[in-house]
Amino acid sequence: MVPALEAGEIASIRFLEFFASAIRNPHTCRAYARAASDFLAWCARAGVPSITALQPLHVAAGIERQTQTLSAPTVKQHLAAIRHLFDWLVTGQVVPHNPAASVRGPIHTAKKGKTPVLDATEARQLLDSIDVSTPVGLRDRALIALMVFSFARVGAALAMRVEDVYVQQRRLWVRLREKSGKRHEMPCHHTLEAYLHAYLDGTGIGDDPKGPLFRTIARGTGRLSDAPLPRANAYAMVRRRALVAGIGTAVGNHTFRATGITAYLKNGGTLENAAAMANHASTRTTQLYDRRRDELSQDEVERIRV
Repeated sequence: MVPALEAGEIASIRFLEFFASAIRNPHTCRAYARAASDFLAWCARAGVPSITALQPLHVAAGIERQTQTLSAPTVKQHLAAIRHLFDWLVTGQVVPHNPAASVRGPIHTAKKGKTPVLDATEARQLLDSIDVSTPVGLRDRALIALMVFSFARVGAALAMRVEDVYVQQRRLWVRLREKSGKRHEMPCHHTLEAYLHAYLDGTGIGDDPKGPLFRTIARGTGRLSDAPLPRANAYAMVRRRALVAGIGTAVGNHTFRATGITAYLKNGGTLENAAAMANHASTRTTQLYDRRRDELSQDEVERIRV
């Protein structure tokens, strides 16, 4: 990707270097690339002649335009992408100042996340509905259970290798590599332990410790391949499994992280321990996944008798 505005060879190279070397997380890189591309294309249409001609007024106008169609968190992410990009260009002496530095994004305060959550009965219904007589069924049940019982992000789950499931203190443990490369280890719930054992033993991948834990199915064979399962495939799988199980909630990969955290807290778990298990730096983040008040609100609404 190259700038939509006139930039010159040096600026273009510096621009590409930002996405190639300054951002390590691939998901952040893709999101920032989309944000920068959209903003610079809009600037070109608005008549801004070059990157060096950009002023805070242009950035403010572009951000204001986005608030008409995008959510506040998305707009703030786009502004962060533009700000970081121009910080990089300033340090590379491409532009004299950062035009986004003084621009403020929309105010946004979140006390509860938007991720759809299953209650414990629905989660059990989903897991029990999976036919585990095939390798794909064993894989899908193990992946969903991992996200529920270990609060794992789907990206961390799909990045696991077989050797990241291991025995310690006579219990099965899992090793997750979370955001920013942080390594997180925790013991398995007894249900997850049983599902992982069934998956590893039933598919024979335990003999390939360096291989991916969750794999695609080789075309026409019904057997696991050596390729890791992509995130999009995992999303399609959970939607399909939920539909077969008769669950109306519009589930996604992140649903199971929120489901597990809520179930843990409902059964007497503490917010501090939930944060540690979810590898959150702050309990404020964990609170976004706590949906216990949803049931309270539903019960109270039913008191309205007309």
